Amino acid sequence: MEAIINFCQSTGFYQFFVAGGWKSLIMIAIACVLLYLGIGKKFEPLLLVTIAFGMLLTNLPGAEMFHEILFAGGHVHWNLFGGAEITQAFLNTLASDGVSQAVLASVHVGQTITPGLVDILYLGIKLGIYPCLIFMGVGAMTDFGPLIANPKSLLLGAAAQLGIFMTFIGCRVLPFLSFTAKQASSIGIIGGADGPTAIFVTSRLAPELLGPIAVAAYSYMALVPVIQPPIMRALTTKSERAIVMKPLREVSKREKIIFPIVVTIFVALLVPSAAPLIVCLMLGNLFRECGVVERLSKTVQNELINIVTIFLGVSVGATATGATFISGQTIAIMCMGVVAFGFGTAGGVLLAKFMNLFLKEKINPLIGSAGVSAVPMAARVSQMEGQKENPGNFLLMHAMGPNVAGVIGSAIAAGVLMSLFG
Repeated sequence: MEAIINFCQSTGFYQFFVAGGWKSLIMIAIACVLLYLGIGKKFEPLLLVTIAFGMLLTNLPGAEMFHEILFAGGHVHWNLFGGAEITQAFLNTLASDGVSQAVLASVHVGQTITPGLVDILYLGIKLGIYPCLIFMGVGAMTDFGPLIANPKSLLLGAAAQLGIFMTFIGCRVLPFLSFTAKQASSIGIIGGADGPTAIFVTSRLAPELLGPIAVAAYSYMALVPVIQPPIMRALTTKSERAIVMKPLREVSKREKIIFPIVVTIFVALLVPSAAPLIVCLMLGNLFRECGVVERLSKTVQNELINIVTIFLGVSVGATATGATFISGQTIAIMCMGVVAFGFGTAGGVLLAKFMNLFLKEKINPLIGSAGVSAVPMAARVSQMEGQKENPGNFLLMHAMGPNVAGVIGSAIAAGVLMSLFG
């Protein structure tokens, strides 16, 4: 009977009924909902499915795949990876660094940790490897031609970063929010609609918020077709939405090759903190455009980005443990994420309207909303909204200019925030 009781108490089912077990049960339910959205509704399935499954894994009691204590306080505790015992002095240091009681309570003095599968994969996030490799793949799949053909669209991409800085200010000044400057920076990056950038910044500045920020960033990216249209219609008139823009000029191969080289040099010198993201983005694009490394271009666009997406998604999802995810802080992050997307969309649209006061050839303000860097979904939303007012209006390629500019803009904004508060 004692053996039977010991076996029952070792199961994950039993641990649902001990202290805090109900939080894991709720997180498993949330993971199943996200899996439904990714599989059934096809909302960003490549990332939402992997993130949701990682969330599922980390909240299975007793599976021991991810140990928050190994990364507590924003640092990788390599000695614990090597089998060192947890000491009271170590726990006291973590407590003074603000590590939550839930994480500290998950271990005890004298315990040794056997790193799990996700612990090893998560090192790619902590060391900044996965987001940069994702950017390399994005660069290889991105055509910067529309941006080169219409340089004014760079301004629209920059204006759409308004959501990042407005959210940062809101997180700092609103009396009912108590986020630090580093946490506010990480939350603000959600407004860039760029998941890898949000993960990169958060892993550097506020790793304790990585789970909720990653889930918010990718969830709202998937909901761009729902969030953006009401804002776009509210800020524009019917006649503005029906503006037809002339076809873009053809961009030469030489221009496309020179562009990533010039951007790499300029941005890396301007904002060195953004260099890892920009360098990888432009290297991938150079693979695409130079025409002499086709094998590398295909590898980056397919095998590399697919493998890294799996590792990134599972690792990010694993940070959303019940002990840290279910809190008022998470609700605040989700709410501020909506604010960030709203201001980002509005910034691009309003700048386009302002530019039309001085331009002979008018810009359709709808393309300004594509300045958030959800490529190419935001550009498609601009196209669909434009065709509702004028079926003969084709805005997709025009919207791709601000869209790809937004990728660069969000990386630069991330670099600025990391330089200020890193």
